[in-house]
Amino acid sequence: MKKDAVLAKIKAEKVIALIRADNPDGLLDCAKALADGGLTSIELTMTTPGAIRMLEKATAELPNFLFGLGTVLDAETARAGILAGAKFIVTPALRPDVITLCRRYSVPVFSGAFTPTEILAAWEAGADAAKVFPAEFFGPAYIKSIKGPFPHIDLLPTGGVTPETVGEYIRVGAFATAAGSSLVEAQALKDKNWAAITARAKAFVAAVAAVK
Repeated sequence: MKKDAVLAKIKAEKVIALIRADNPDGLLDCAKALADGGLTSIELTMTTPGAIRMLEKATAELPNFLFGLGTVLDAETARAGILAGAKFIVTPALRPDVITLCRRYSVPVFSGAFTPTEILAAWEAGADAAKVFPAEFFGPAYIKSIKGPFPHIDLLPTGGVTPETVGEYIRVGAFATAAGSSLVEAQALKDKNWAAITARAKAFVAAVAAVK
């Protein structure tokens, strides 16, 4: 899938499911549970042990999903993720070398940023969107304020996004959102309670549909 198609899919779906786990056990089943709820754009984080191997396995077994690699701090990790099949790369902070590498490979990159200065710097460095993190401290109102002077910059609020707030983030102009523990609860993942994860995914999808 080419870069424009990846960005279009994320923009249409509006929610990236962020999976962070203590171990890779059950991550494929978790991805399937999310898909059953309507979400197929999934970020696997580097904080999960064996993340690169898991990504390689996931992209091979579930080719119709959109897997990305998150918590990427350096260009070497970004390259390893891309070679393992990552369709997008996400950083928790502004990492210009990661942005440069992703542009070289024509892979979307969402750069962590928070202040107006960081957000503008991420955009000028070539990020496809600024991942506004942690978004929960100021909520949708902050996204609305940032879009005022920077209407041309795509924003991806992450952190504290819930079924109750995701619609408002979209309404105020967010390109898309990313949801972690509010979507994939640690206990549900540990217990392999796939029905609960599917139900949460459906709640997010319904909230987004209400805005559209």
